[in-house]
Amino acid sequence: MTEVAAPIAARTDSLNDVRAIIPVRCYQRSARRASWALAQGFLLWLLPVVALAFTDRWYFVVPLWVLAGLAVSGLFVLGHDASHGALVTSRKANRLIAQVCMAPSAHVEAAWDLGHNRIHHGYTTREGFDFVWHPLTPAQYAELGAFARLRHRFEWSFLGSGAYFLREVWWEKMWRYNAPGKRRNAIIRDKTVLTVAMVLAIGGVATAGAIMGGVSTAFWLPIKLFVVPFLLFVHIIGWTVYVHHVAPDIRWWPRKEWSQFKGQMESTTILRVPSVLNRLWFHNIFVHVPHHVDARIPFHQLPAAAEAIKEHFPQTVRTERLSMRGYLRATKVCKLYDFQQGCWLPYSAARA
Repeated sequence: MTEVAAPIAARTDSLNDVRAIIPVRCYQRSARRASWALAQGFLLWLLPVVALAFTDRWYFVVPLWVLAGLAVSGLFVLGHDASHGALVTSRKANRLIAQVCMAPSAHVEAAWDLGHNRIHHGYTTREGFDFVWHPLTPAQYAELGAFARLRHRFEWSFLGSGAYFLREVWWEKMWRYNAPGKRRNAIIRDKTVLTVAMVLAIGGVATAGAIMGGVSTAFWLPIKLFVVPFLLFVHIIGWTVYVHHVAPDIRWWPRKEWSQFKGQMESTTILRVPSVLNRLWFHNIFVHVPHHVDARIPFHQLPAAAEAIKEHFPQTVRTERLSMRGYLRATKVCKLYDFQQGCWLPYSAARA
């Protein structure tokens, strides 16, 4: 008697199904759009930095710091796009652009490629894999010492996103970390080149400051031009990453329950931001669902890709207006996490 094979069940909730409905035009890179964005980005960075070099009046310095911090963030977003290989068609050009655009934010492109492109995008919101804003369980929090608990409470507060990004992402997963295997040499090489470039830039500015105003100016000028804008950038990007993947209704998934579809579609957001901020500095980075569905989509095509995805998956795509009220609510509710129940918990859960 001939055995009849059981029918193969149709695949559902596959990320490939989502990618299949994205129009082909959404993958078209534009040298003109990329060139314009890069020229705009560097101009918006150079203008406040040069202006800062010629004034110490606080009422000019403070707004110039804000503009410089936003500009460093804007260049970083373009570098992030290039690091994904999505800005221009040439692989070598993308890597070079990423290295240059990430230099003002002191980011090592090869290390960022591993931590962000491979791990965060490969395992978004998966327990034990995605290290970016990975929540602690009540049991894990209960095991922390007094200082670690205090640090966690600050970093997961509405003031702490920059401190978290600076320690956990920038320092621990990039500058301090040396990957084993074939990526190690590339990361060390990028660290060396970037370190030399930063030393030369800071040394040149400090020398100019010493010539113009003595020792105090030699110390103050690099801080004013580079350090403060960097710290503002860290807070802006830390907050940006937070709102993309942490909210009371965003799930993190146990290892066995996680899938690419759940991580990229159900645990990622589309946030509407003021158009002037988006055009000048953020380059559609808040249209985050299509970016996670397929990081090859260039920034200027993300809105069109988002519309196609929302049309086919209207009940799945999470979209809302970015607001301070929503951010404050998230930082109040999202402290610890129960992976089995799929819900956020307060710190009091650790005492139980």
